[in-house]
Amino acid sequence: MARLNLLEETRYEKLPVTVYANPAAGAVAVAQRIAALIRSKQADGEKTVLGLATGVTPIAVYAELIRLHKEEGLSFKNVVTFNLDEYYPMQPGSVQSYVLFMNQNLFDHIDIDRDNIHIPDGTLAEDEIAAFCLNYERQIEELGGLDLQVLGIGRTGHIGFNEPGSAPNSGTRLVTLDDLTRTDAARDFGGKENVPTKAITMGVGTIFKAREIILMAWSKKKAPIIKKAVEGEISGDVPATFLQLSDNVEFILDEPAASELTRFDTPWLVKDCIWDNDLKKKAVIWLAGKVNKPILKLIDEDYNNNGMAQLATEQGPVYQINIDIFSQIQHTITGWPGGKPNADDSHRPERAQPAKKRAVIFSPHPDDDVISMGGTFIRLVDQGHDVHVAYQTSGNTAVWDDDVLRYVEFAIDFNKSINDDSTKLQGIHNDMRAFFAKKQPNQIDAPEVRAVKGFIRKSEAIAGARYAGLHDDHIHFMALPFYETGKVSKNSVSQIDVQMTVDLLQKIKPHQIFAAGDFADPHGTHIVCFNIILAALNQLKETEDWVKDCWLWMYRGAWFEFATHEIEMAVPLSPDEVLRKRYAIFKHQSQKDPAVFPGEDSREFWVRAEDRNRETAESYDQLGFAEYAAMEAFKRYFY
Repeated sequence: MARLNLLEETRYEKLPVTVYANPAAGAVAVAQRIAALIRSKQADGEKTVLGLATGVTPIAVYAELIRLHKEEGLSFKNVVTFNLDEYYPMQPGSVQSYVLFMNQNLFDHIDIDRDNIHIPDGTLAEDEIAAFCLNYERQIEELGGLDLQVLGIGRTGHIGFNEPGSAPNSGTRLVTLDDLTRTDAARDFGGKENVPTKAITMGVGTIFKAREIILMAWSKKKAPIIKKAVEGEISGDVPATFLQLSDNVEFILDEPAASELTRFDTPWLVKDCIWDNDLKKKAVIWLAGKVNKPILKLIDEDYNNNGMAQLATEQGPVYQINIDIFSQIQHTITGWPGGKPNADDSHRPERAQPAKKRAVIFSPHPDDDVISMGGTFIRLVDQGHDVHVAYQTSGNTAVWDDDVLRYVEFAIDFNKSINDDSTKLQGIHNDMRAFFAKKQPNQIDAPEVRAVKGFIRKSEAIAGARYAGLHDDHIHFMALPFYETGKVSKNSVSQIDVQMTVDLLQKIKPHQIFAAGDFADPHGTHIVCFNIILAALNQLKETEDWVKDCWLWMYRGAWFEFATHEIEMAVPLSPDEVLRKRYAIFKHQSQKDPAVFPGEDSREFWVRAEDRNRETAESYDQLGFAEYAAMEAFKRYFY
């Protein structure tokens, strides 16, 4: 019976999927399977032939394999590896090279024979590539084929670098990279213009011949493409869908990556549900969107025809369900994000008391505060609350080099205008120009350059916070040490980062904390900064009574908003407030036209923010609520 229930839940899924609570658990499971295969082959005196992937996804798997080698004696003497791909052209010593990646993350730490390592050669002359690729295939075949192929998946649906349009029988070859793939790699290369346009990759047909295929995906960012790969039709537009044809494939996901699969996203379509309030709210909002009706106009037929008959039967009549959910959503709307003084707060998202609250807005980068919640920021100040803003990092990697020269040249001219000696500053300027002339992509900036870039971001943040109404003594620059590496990759968080946050919170003793709750990228600055805040609060609550009355509100960044059913406080903005928010964002001139790291979205940050806030207001309007120009959304976090 349990097997039948599982088949019913997964009936939309066209290949096997296993979901783990987090990436760490999934990575350990994959590593254990690889280790078991190696040991089994060793016992039979055979070689293990592995296909390996690069990128963020497999790093934890490789770390666990290293641990198994060092602590449990797992030997790689009988292992032969073939990597999926390499950028072209690419020098093996480059920081972006997959040769360097594999050495740093696996090969340098295990006992593998170096002659057994195979990685596509990014240094070949172009007329040598075809012969190299044929030989790469031949070497795999002579070893009896791949025993196990480890895969990640790109947001285009690529496996390896088999981009949309790849043939299902394709072999190892030179390919042209999709624009989105190059955009996703831009941060590693110090800008999209530095990302190679080509790569050498194993083909779909090569991958397909492996006796076992494991595709891993972590984070919410991968959820949309995972849904297409697992539940969509087989298509060259999404190369990963070709894996549906294999009898030897399994997708290993964490919960966020699996979140858009039908059994998790809309479970009422595949099984009977336990209808707690959160699921009921999500389902009713989904139904209203599905049939294009306001909540209060939904009828029995809508429920019955869209998989929600169980809810109607168990908790109906449906009109009462509609009224209940409508009322809950209505109570999220407030023009008083700090609480409305002397009002009944039993149905308001924030407390009425104290009437004037101490609030701290944590901003991971120097512009997240105004981009993500600029309207609410201004509203809190206007309503008389004691508002502080804390910029957790300097953001100094996200400034163009020519902006540095422009600011230094301004300082030189200013010094000359007041008859001050600018000789030393001119020397620094000359050194900077010489450095920039020879600078390689993602090369660490000289200390003086990093300092000026940090000053640029700091001056912009001060201007934005002042525009929102803050005095300078309420503007805090933390420059948390984990970030200050001068590189795209950051250090691990230390107790110093946490203690700095503890000290600031102890000084302010806030009633409200606003923090970036954007967890789409588990390796991004936002989630690192959020976890630092959380660690600080958990440390403080052991000894500080005020922490019990401190509420933590999460906001989202410029790219994604909370789903409507997740929103617990929605702050409407008038057209004038939208403009004020825009002008606050405009203070961050270094992040415009374009920003150094714009992501995959070509819109400027202020446009993204306005579009997102307008879309949130429209989603409320479509559900039957008042029509606002824009809304900023928040969700409370219980620590």
